[in-house]
Amino acid sequence: MGTKDAAALLAMLCSLLLLSLSCGCLAAESEGAQTALLEVDTSWKAARKIPQTLFGLFFEEINHAGAGGLWAELVSNRGFEAGGPYTPSNIDPWSIIGDESSIYVKTERASCFSRNIIALRMEVLCAKCPAGGVGIYNPGFWGMNIEEGKSYNLVMYIRSLESVELTASLTCSDGLQNIAAAVIVDTNVSDWRKIEMQLLAKGTCRTSRLELTTSKRGVIWIDQVSLIPSETYKGHGFRKELIHMLMDLKPRFLRFPGGTFVEGKLLRNAFRWRETIGPWEERPGHYGDVWNYWTDDGLGYYELLQLAEDLGAEPIWVFNAGISRNDQVDTTALAPFVKDVLDSLEFARGSAKSTWGSVRAAMGHPEQFPLKYVAVGNEDCDNTKPFYLTGHYLKFYNAIREAYPDIQIISNCDGSSEPLDHPVDLYDFHIYTNANDLFLKKDKFSRTSRTGPKVFVSEYAVTDEGDAGKGSLLASLAEAAFLIGLEVISSTWHVMLHSS
Repeated sequence: MGTKDAAALLAMLCSLLLLSLSCGCLAAESEGAQTALLEVDTSWKAARKIPQTLFGLFFEEINHAGAGGLWAELVSNRGFEAGGPYTPSNIDPWSIIGDESSIYVKTERASCFSRNIIALRMEVLCAKCPAGGVGIYNPGFWGMNIEEGKSYNLVMYIRSLESVELTASLTCSDGLQNIAAAVIVDTNVSDWRKIEMQLLAKGTCRTSRLELTTSKRGVIWIDQVSLIPSETYKGHGFRKELIHMLMDLKPRFLRFPGGTFVEGKLLRNAFRWRETIGPWEERPGHYGDVWNYWTDDGLGYYELLQLAEDLGAEPIWVFNAGISRNDQVDTTALAPFVKDVLDSLEFARGSAKSTWGSVRAAMGHPEQFPLKYVAVGNEDCDNTKPFYLTGHYLKFYNAIREAYPDIQIISNCDGSSEPLDHPVDLYDFHIYTNANDLFLKKDKFSRTSRTGPKVFVSEYAVTDEGDAGKGSLLASLAEAAFLIGLEVISSTWHVMLHSS
């Protein structure tokens, strides 16, 4: 609302108030004073319960919410894979310590892992290296937050044709303050060898980096370098302080892993659940071309199911429906995608003796995850993606309904204004708009049919730059009004799910 609009509204309210007072005075003079009694019943018997499933969380790998955020891994691009399987690969944010006369690094297809074959070749050229040696360093995600008294687990794989003398250090960003260090001396590394050690921090630096240095001339191959705090939530790899913040929200469901992250701009960059499970060293990672950064997928399908369990929330698995932002497979070629989804459900819900349930059990979770909700794609029901309703959706719906009759299936199509022409348990509703429009949408579902599928408001926000910017009171009030509208309608209608 603009300044002129606000002034006009205030003037109108003042006029109405003066008119009311004037009429009241005339009535009092003619009829005498009157008393009005307003009774409000605040007993529990008059209350209408808001469904427990009303509020939950939506997680998407966007703005490093996972890699660099909730997931406790401190090393960015730990496998040197950010450029994909090609060489020379992109090693950012790794940088060298030394100059071109003392050290030379490049990537090679030399890894011992078949699904992420890139490794770093570091050649030390100096016979008499500078004090402290030469090598490489990784600043993590805008600097590693290293805290005094805490220990950090370092894992990496190395290979060399000669003996190795390598120092692993945690230093402040300028490389001057040494917080922790350990020396690796090994004479038997002609084949790839896994190195594991703990680094105990003797100081605190919010912008630390991990350094790998040596003064010994020769060639060392390095791969899959991981640094993670020894203490994570329940040992599951999540940052404890962030998990506790999420728990304070008391979410009843967790929608994951997106969002457009599920789709990708191109299908080749879409989220592939089976490439995000198993030993972390063997996960190939992928480039999230919607949000434009690489993720090593250490936070994968299994970990997100684990996160929902840790939060006591219902998992809601959003899977790719054979559609990206810019390409899609023909319905006649959809069978592999359907099988992939059924395999993902077996991974979550199958017995420990089933094909994919046994993989889950081998990862440390023999019990089944209580997966009861799935969403068929994300924002796929529009004119630019004609295959969604002409074939894709029903293929997935029928296959899931037959294999798992109890699973609730969520469509991308909006059923708030008119009935949907396909079977569905819930329909997904997203809204990104300006503050005025979202405020008016507080009554959006008051006129929606009370029969049929329930609505799942999984994404909403004021995004207009003029209203929101970097956050504003106006945007907050509009979002709050919208949520209050959902609370009111949910207590008089059927269960509604939406994210906060």
